[in-house]
Amino acid sequence: MLRILIHWALSALCFLVAAQLVPGFYVKGFGTALFASLLLGLINSTLGIFLKVITLPLTIVTFGLFWFMINAAMLELASAFVPGFEVRGFWPAFLGGLILSALNLVVRKL
Repeated sequence: MLRILIHWALSALCFLVAAQLVPGFYVKGFGTALFASLLLGLINSTLGIFLKVITLPLTIVTFGLFWFMINAAMLELASAFVPGFEVRGFWPAFLGGLILSALNLVVRKL
């Protein structure tokens, strides 16, 4: 249980780092980042998996690049429900998704 809470807090920190690096990707504070990371995890574990299965042929044709488009859409969806978390357009969502993926990969390896 403690491991899950630590991973959640580190994911929230990744949101704050992404907000500093990507123009158009805004997170108000750590509490907002916690809520955004929780909601994004829920969205990715439900709707995200469904979309990735449905679009698997397109993902294969694009050599996996379409998954980044799905991740950007999930970020934009999460920003619609979290006050204080804002993604202004597709490209900030795309770049934010890339940075969040990279940072979360590093966090999981640690």
